[in-house]
Amino acid sequence: MTGLRVGIDVKNVSVVYDGFVAVADTSLRVNPGESLGIVGESGSGKSTVLRAICGLAPTQTGTVKLVGQSEDPPPVPGSKAFRRLVQMVFQDPYGSLHPRQTVDRILAEPLAIHDMDNAEARIESALDEVGLGSGFRFRYPHQLSGGQRQRIAIARALILEPQVLLLDEPTSALDASVQAEVLNLLEGLRERRGLSFLMVSHDLAVVTHLCERLLVMQRGQTVEQLSSFDLSANRVTQAYTRTLMKASAGFRRTGETA
Repeated sequence: MTGLRVGIDVKNVSVVYDGFVAVADTSLRVNPGESLGIVGESGSGKSTVLRAICGLAPTQTGTVKLVGQSEDPPPVPGSKAFRRLVQMVFQDPYGSLHPRQTVDRILAEPLAIHDMDNAEARIESALDEVGLGSGFRFRYPHQLSGGQRQRIAIARALILEPQVLLLDEPTSALDASVQAEVLNLLEGLRERRGLSFLMVSHDLAVVTHLCERLLVMQRGQTVEQLSSFDLSANRVTQAYTRTLMKASAGFRRTGETA
């Protein structure tokens, strides 16, 4: 795995549930070491794109493949090798961790599934990397704060040494101060490990902080693709993107007290 840099390429993917088109003909590419954010209102299909990539949502059309890796043929989406390289961090840390398992067991399980050795050292290293330490190994999720739970979820994803992280609103369930800590943690991990990020969020400020490029979705379709710099400079072409910008600005804290 040393030196391996992997990205992901999605072409013309569609997801349909009982006749309802959740994602329609969507294409995107995240080059090795790059970060791409997907934004849009609730129900726009952005989380479904992540689920389609990792095999949790059935695709009717299109392809998903890794780019930059050396294996030929490349790992097939949904395969064990693919899941080792592509990991997902879910929105809700309360629901994504088993309530009756200790942190130690939560982190040991993926290592056992993928037949990785040195479990003890890997668990301690993963906890250190997310800023918790070995003192959290034998605690249960209910003994942790929301931010600590999400750090455990990130550690669980990192412990397999992936190259692509799919981030589904990883801070939306957290308090504002904790959000900043987790975002800074993710940014540092990406820089140190050379990770590729595909991040979903409804918060434009969060996405522009962590991602270089953005894809805007509405009703399952891609509306616009642009750089975070263009968004910050208000260089957008679509009315829907401008509406998202106004909505995001309306919820920013001004620092005033009541």
